[in-house]
Amino acid sequence: MQLQEQIELAWTNRELLKEVDTQEAIREVVSQLDKGVLRVAEPAGDGWKVNEWIKKAVILYFPIQQMQTIEVGPFEFHDKIALKKDYQKLGVRVVPHAIARYGSYLSKGVIMMPSYVNIGAYVDEGTMVDTWATVGSCAQVGKHVHLSGGVGLGGVLEPVQAAPVIIEDNAFIGSRCIIVEGVRIGKEAVLGANVVLTASSKIIDVTGSKPVEYKSYVPPRSVVIPGTIPKKFAAGEYQVPCALIIGTRKESTDKKTSLNDALRENGVSV
Repeated sequence: MQLQEQIELAWTNRELLKEVDTQEAIREVVSQLDKGVLRVAEPAGDGWKVNEWIKKAVILYFPIQQMQTIEVGPFEFHDKIALKKDYQKLGVRVVPHAIARYGSYLSKGVIMMPSYVNIGAYVDEGTMVDTWATVGSCAQVGKHVHLSGGVGLGGVLEPVQAAPVIIEDNAFIGSRCIIVEGVRIGKEAVLGANVVLTASSKIIDVTGSKPVEYKSYVPPRSVVIPGTIPKKFAAGEYQVPCALIIGTRKESTDKKTSLNDALRENGVSV
């Protein structure tokens, strides 16, 4: 509570950023984010709670940090935020050229292929962050998730009340999927390649006799592919992108099933 009070005061009065006590409070919050003690968002009942004050601390961290040169072998970086360290101690496998920034959390058993995890993000146990996947600032990724090659999870710092992207346990996110603006993917959901989800994207369940529409949320165990729907404009009617829920994962399907297997079960050519 003391940390939260200090952060809230500094948020309303930026002159406090000059004080050592305030700077120490901000750095302590980022340190606890780095260790997974604090989270920008956390499960709460059937939903998620956004801890706005922690996002504020991340935003306030930037102005109190100084630019520095970071040398890693022959490579050089120039930034305000250090890189994560002690991967062996953390039990995390990191393949060159994977990068995670200090202030992000990687749990035991995480595998990072050449990829990127930004400050404030939380990546839980056993998750694979595949080649050229990006986990944006404050994104929350559950246990045993597979983020396939080129997946982009959007970051969010401001507005502070905005929810981050959330990928729940055992979800499989196909290659080149883009998930931004606080979209939440339910447990064990499977997204086919190239699904793009924003806060305004229509997510349509077409498995019943009538379509059921969702926004910003993919229900657990859903199998999702890219689709289009007609939309009228002044210049005529055109097809615009949407996402289609075409089925659910079967109980017989192992949680680590391949994307192809999950799609074949629902009659989609792969």
